[in-house]
Amino acid sequence: MTPGTRPTPTAQTPGTAAPGTPADAAVPGPPAPAPALPGRPVRRLRPGVAVTPLRDGLHLRGRRGNLTLEGSSALPRLWRRLEAVLPDGGVEDLLDGTEPGSALHRAVETLLAQLDAHDMLVTEPARPPAPNGSDPAARGPLARWLGASAHHPARAAAALAAARAEVLAGAPEEPLARSAGDALTRGGLPVTYTADPHLPEGRILLRILGAGPDRVLAVGRTGGTGWVTAPGSTAQARSDAEALEARLGGGAPVRSAALVPLLAGAAAHRLLSAAAGLADPSTEGDDGGLQPGLPAVLLADSRPLRAEYRTWLGPDRIDADRRTAAAPATTLGEALRRVAVLTDERCGALPEPLPGELRQLPVPLAACLLPGLPPHDGRPAGGAPRLDLARLEVFCRAAEHRLGEALPGADYTVGANLGHARGRALREAISRRSAVADGQQALAEPDWSGHPQVRHWWTTLTTRLAVPARLEVFRIAPGEEAYRAVVHRVAAFGRRDDGVPQPLGDAVEATPGDAAAYAALAAVATCAAGPDTGRARPSGGAVAPLASAGAPTADWEDAGWTGGWLAETAAREDAFQGALARLTGTALPERPPAPDRDPALAGLLRAHGFTVLPTPRITR
Repeated sequence: MTPGTRPTPTAQTPGTAAPGTPADAAVPGPPAPAPALPGRPVRRLRPGVAVTPLRDGLHLRGRRGNLTLEGSSALPRLWRRLEAVLPDGGVEDLLDGTEPGSALHRAVETLLAQLDAHDMLVTEPARPPAPNGSDPAARGPLARWLGASAHHPARAAAALAAARAEVLAGAPEEPLARSAGDALTRGGLPVTYTADPHLPEGRILLRILGAGPDRVLAVGRTGGTGWVTAPGSTAQARSDAEALEARLGGGAPVRSAALVPLLAGAAAHRLLSAAAGLADPSTEGDDGGLQPGLPAVLLADSRPLRAEYRTWLGPDRIDADRRTAAAPATTLGEALRRVAVLTDERCGALPEPLPGELRQLPVPLAACLLPGLPPHDGRPAGGAPRLDLARLEVFCRAAEHRLGEALPGADYTVGANLGHARGRALREAISRRSAVADGQQALAEPDWSGHPQVRHWWTTLTTRLAVPARLEVFRIAPGEEAYRAVVHRVAAFGRRDDGVPQPLGDAVEATPGDAAAYAALAAVATCAAGPDTGRARPSGGAVAPLASAGAPTADWEDAGWTGGWLAETAAREDAFQGALARLTGTALPERPPAPDRDPALAGLLRAHGFTVLPTPRITR
């Protein structure tokens, strides 16, 4: 199995070798080869499958998984017979020599079915025998690679036989161009070299012709870093190359004896896979740092020598397959994996939300440093009961900052999915306007003070941090289960401090206790984060459905536990959003907008499954 491939679930198949048969039952040897029947498909073992005999079974390792068969001491002996015929497709003749329905026949078919289920067999038409009894073309390196990788090796080989390659470079004699051409030649393709004066030193284009649509990728070096783009059209490859060079900082290529052949081999591998109809090499393995369904760029460093794939959607998404949108995230973990892709230090669009130097007690905090943000705005910061919730909230706020700069004239709300975005937008709409009518009285303290989260965060604010403050909770409108809580700093004698124009924290939630708890949490985060971060907003209940999805809670986890609190909040979220929509008169979409095809940040966010909602601009 190649390094980094995804292990498949181990199959335990008792009695596979010969159910109901003694372990020492005789296993016949392979029959003499017979001419293949015309048109009858044969099953062959994929090249590269390794087998370890066990006392009562077998352990097999393939390119895309592993398999363990146990249950009979006859299994290793049966395998010794099969391994002599499986590589050449002689297993059909072996089965012809056994009695249909017998224990041995069933054992062989069961073993073959398990191999096929774990992609260790390939079924293809029988090849006519070679005149001298050997078939070098079927055993060469290219054939072994296709046999190990392609679902239909014969079809892939035919596609490559009809293809040819072209290397474009400013100077076709430069080492990178020649090394890439040599790699493609070893892959069985005829190669031509073309001078392209528009290509600078250190950058080349590789093109496959004749095997379906033309596929092109760019290869280049910038300083001590090399890169290989995903296959696409010529315009897409050129655009990706220019954007990557700008992102990676430019600089003359550093001489490296190992980097050039690494890039050339990786580029040839990607291009040959595209021409043969195979999966792109970036999809092999289980790399949680890549966004499935989106293209990836290979980045290689010379010191130390290493290479890895990273998700990359350039600023110009020209090809149709670059304008696809991932399905919205359904869990918090899935949303955070997409945040990691979008904030990748080399290929991301936004800085990563991190705790940095912020204190993590008494409340977890995260902040995002946005270059060019006016100092008075501070850093987008957020606090939450857990750091993962704070990171998602800060990422959304940072994205909203950048959208407001790039697309002026409206406010924008970002969410991991439509429900998250709607919840954040509706809460913000209530928070930005005057939600308390003249003369409206705050709720009595017993109506909200019994919530365990309120007791915790209010004690933290007023006792542990020693902040003089006042918390008030109001019902937003009669007949609606929607409440707003506000925390103000107060002066020594109970007066509101006129020197603080904004409240320390506020929240809009479905119950008085939830509103008071999130407002107190926001006040704690504001005081703990410091003056240069601006007022910290809480993650709020909008994230609760994401955080509780796939995270079962124990029976004893009540609202005093974060998991129980989020689960209770999530159960109220749909009805609460309906109440807020009625109160604000805000017509937000019930379905996510179609993916944007422009090169703006909104299109990039939507491509990764995030929802971007233009929301009405509401002033206080």
